[in-house]
Amino acid sequence: MGQVSCRAGQRLLACLSMVLLAFVCSPTSPAQRRASTVAPSANRSITLHSQPNAVVWIDEVRRGMTDATGTLVVKNISAGRHNLRLRAVGFRESSTMLRPAARGSITVRLIRSTDPGELAFQQAELARDDARDENARRRAVELYRNGIKLRPRSAVAHLGLARVLLELNDYPGALEEIDAAHTFRTSYAEASAVEGRILRASADNDAAIEAFQRAIDEAKGFQPEAHTGLALVYQDKGQYEEAAAEYRKAIAQLSDTEPVIYQLLGAVYEKQEKYKEAVAAYEKYLELTPEGNLASAIRSVMDQLRKQAEGRDGLPY
Repeated sequence: MGQVSCRAGQRLLACLSMVLLAFVCSPTSPAQRRASTVAPSANRSITLHSQPNAVVWIDEVRRGMTDATGTLVVKNISAGRHNLRLRAVGFRESSTMLRPAARGSITVRLIRSTDPGELAFQQAELARDDARDENARRRAVELYRNGIKLRPRSAVAHLGLARVLLELNDYPGALEEIDAAHTFRTSYAEASAVEGRILRASADNDAAIEAFQRAIDEAKGFQPEAHTGLALVYQDKGQYEEAAAEYRKAIAQLSDTEPVIYQLLGAVYEKQEKYKEAVAAYEKYLELTPEGNLASAIRSVMDQLRKQAEGRDGLPY
């Protein structure tokens, strides 16, 4: 690649180093386990009505938050059954089955909670979501520990604490919490995926691969956080074909909820000198987030990639 492209790529990689992927994933229907080349298939949407500011997951992939009226439009829902989960501060968490015929408007009524442990966990999750600096993350740690005192066997609370400790670069502490989560939930795909992220951050790539693959096995294939983590490890090792395959699997499973993975896929295609494929991936990122943090750098890279594709093929891009 030319000097201009290299400089643009370096700027882009610098931007990427600031990106933290924090998915929450678990098993779902066979229809969603199929990987695509770049864009996932989707064929329906729902308009969800519930409490205001309720976090919404479908098949443990976070799909957004209801607005002040309690409404959220969820697009790109594939065929088949799906698990629909909602959580709002001050209410019991709800989990229900979204049937294949479900379309249009759906109402989920949440019931208020008086359980101190559940409420403490909700406050900790809210604090972690809102944390933008070290002090805020340390406050989230305190809230998780308070919740765990009330519910010491809560695997999900131990996992939440592990996530925030990872963000604080406390890798031994994060691994201790993963061990605790696995103690109370033996087969826990999300915890295994986070374990892989911790091990990669600790520069133990072989152990990270093992953890990510375990997460995928535990989730019967549907674990986009683990597929993404595995792709990052393969990319670290220079195994670009394997990395691209894992990114494509994550994209197929995430229903365009994490546009940054299109950028990551594009960067791998660049390494393989697959310039047209890289441009296609970057175009999808820009379609989903035209004003995203990486948009300016990506546009600069795309211009150079088009020129390189023309120069190699001898045809206009």
